[in-house]
Amino acid sequence: MTIVPMQERHLDALAELERLCFVHPWTREGLAAELESDTALFLAAEDEAGEAVGYVGSHVVCGECYIDNVAVHPRCRGQGVASAVLTELIRRVRAQNGVFLTLEVRESNVPARRLYGKLGFSEAGRRRGFYSDPKEDALLLTLTLAD
Repeated sequence: MTIVPMQERHLDALAELERLCFVHPWTREGLAAELESDTALFLAAEDEAGEAVGYVGSHVVCGECYIDNVAVHPRCRGQGVASAVLTELIRRVRAQNGVFLTLEVRESNVPARRLYGKLGFSEAGRRRGFYSDPKEDALLLTLTLAD
């Protein structure tokens, strides 16, 4: 697996991945717009054939990284894809002298919460009723980057 910055060639696969993984998916057009954003930091995980099988999307402003989405193709889950894209994101934010990374995760998403915990994220708060379909609280997780 290779982790690379999201490129136009990834857009169709990532839009399909969004449809497979989320009730309210990002569109291809929405993903494409991020290619032009100065604050966007989107990374794609490519398999041996060069197919995008996962990604992380984030925005970095003044050293603060907000993670919008982490998605892995269902057939590739449990193979370290999410860990790989997040580890590379953390490395890149740290290299840019980032201060912290933060994200929301469904309270019921135990596998994701376990992964974030292994990567050093800790609970910083709760957003009541943040998610819909089904309605659920989000846990706000943060990873502070030490010098």
